[in-house]
Amino acid sequence: MGIVTLATTSIVSRRMPSPTSPNDVVHSESFLRSLMRRQLGLSISCAAAFLIALIGMPLLNYFAPALMASRVGGFTLSWLVLGVLFFPFVWIISYLFIKRSIALEEDEVVQARRGTPEH
Repeated sequence: MGIVTLATTSIVSRRMPSPTSPNDVVHSESFLRSLMRRQLGLSISCAAAFLIALIGMPLLNYFAPALMASRVGGFTLSWLVLGVLFFPFVWIISYLFIKRSIALEEDEVVQARRGTPEH
């Protein structure tokens, strides 16, 4: 029992370093605020692209029924877009979002370490 108490005491008595030191600009409030603002803009852009496609399909069916009823590869254009092309479109938006989000984070880290001002 004494060994367990000694081990526990030595673990507890060691001070863990503070997760954010004054010199750690990568975890500062201004860094996180700037990164979140830029990622918000990216999120809004991706959501807008998705909503344009989502709302655009019914509008195209309503305002251009002859175009949407035309046959492409055995499908009407509306079914081709909805059944075949919509999911790859969403995957492309997701892929671009992830790649751009990672690039934003890396750019913010580089700028924070250089000490350049916020965007």
